[in-house]
Parts: sequence; C-alpha cells; structure tokens
Amino acid sequence: MTDPLVDGTDAVALVAELAGRGQTLASAESLTAGLFAATIAGVPGASAVLRGGVIVYATDLKAELAGVAEATLAADGPVASSTAAELAAGAATRCRADWGVGLTGVAGPDPQDGKPVGTVFVAVAGPDGVRIRELMLPGGRWEIRRAAVDAAMSDLLGRMRSVVSG
Repeated sequence: MTDPLVDGTDAVALVAELAGRGQTLASAESLTAGLFAATIAGVPGASAVLRGGVIVYATDLKAELAGVAEATLAADGPVASSTAAELAAGAATRCRADWGVGLTGVAGPDPQDGKPVGTVFVAVAGPDGVRIRELMLPGGRWEIRRAAVDAAMSDLLGRMRSVVSG
C-alpha cells in the first residue's frame, strides 16, 4: 500500500536527492502543522535525511522553538516573508540540518492579521542562503495546506538541483 500523503508529491525525488548528496532536512511548520515532515517521513529511507522539525502553530512558539526574533513577530506578524525566512533558518540551525523549510500562512476559514485566506509564505534555507516565496492558494484548509507542502517540496528540490553539491 502506498502512502496517500506521498502520492503525487516530490517527496520521493527529494529524499533521493538528499540521500545522494548525504544531506539532511528539517522543518518549522505553522499552517501545515507537521504535514511537510509527515509527507517526507512517508518515503522509505527518510530516516537517513529527515532530522526533525518543530510545529509552531502558536505565535509565541515561533520565537521559543524556532528562533524567530520577537522583533520580527512584533513588526511583521506571524504570517510574513520575514517570519518564514527565520522559521527556515531556525529549523536548519536548531535541528543541525543542511536544509531548512519554513511554512507559515492562513488556511482559513477566516483571514488572520489582515492577511486573506490562502496567503502562504514558503522559505527554504540552505548553503546559499534563504529564499522565500509568497503564494495565494485557492481552496479550503486541506487544499491550501497540501498545496503549501507541495510548493515547499518543489522549491527545495529546485534549490538543491541548482546548488553544487558540496
């Protein structure tokens, strides 16, 4: 039986790419609440590359567990590109991983801090720095969360393939 979280995602290719490079991954997840890490963990061999992660659904935990600066949260809020960047960097640093993924956004049903439902920030931290992408995703909570995970996997895989292994 296949893992329904893994089907149709870049998870298998991502685990293979990480394993082939001898590199590791960690995540700090807000709106996805661990769905990114769970999807990676559904791939056989994931234990060789997935270091771990933190679920930081509550705003205060973004600072306490993932290392997002209090000043960033005060100035920009929990759903912002700067917050996503610090989530990704914090995941990599705190879990001692080569790559970090940060996910924050609004899955609905209501807007949050003036951000409409579907607003998502995906950040990937790696050897060449942190890159962030803002998305406006359609659908309900499940569709937005799944699409955010898919975007993060695609972004990370693309970044890895553009960075010389080392």
